[in-house]
Amino acid sequence: MKYWLMKSEPNVWSIDQQEKAGKKGATWDGVRNYQAAKNLKMMKKGDQCFFYHSNIGKEIVGIVKVIKEHYLDKTDQSGRFVAVTVKFLEKLKKPIPLEKIKKNKELSHLSLIKQSRLSVMPIDSKSWKILNKMSKI
Repeated sequence: MKYWLMKSEPNVWSIDQQEKAGKKGATWDGVRNYQAAKNLKMMKKGDQCFFYHSNIGKEIVGIVKVIKEHYLDKTDQSGRFVAVTVKFLEKLKKPIPLEKIKKNKELSHLSLIKQSRLSVMPIDSKSWKILNKMSKI
């Protein structure tokens, strides 16, 4: 299993909307950055992803799970981009603000900090554990 971080603007798609989508999950579409799209293509069924509220909030708020691997994004007229389906797993007990993540030297290598505009990015297992621990403190 691999770990990821997926960003969404909460006024477009929030963790609450993801939760309401239920067991059938929701399509994660609209990704038009080639690197983020490549990351979507690498996701496998069962992979877990942090759900990050971007622009408004700027914090990790929950965890979702990939339930359907990449397929053509119906919102893309060009036919070049893909989507995945993710299912809500949980809201974090305590959301993790970007400022706290930036202050942790062990997380300074994350794309969340180095490539702040990237909307879908891998998270190594050590960082996944650190971030999970931060959400419980």
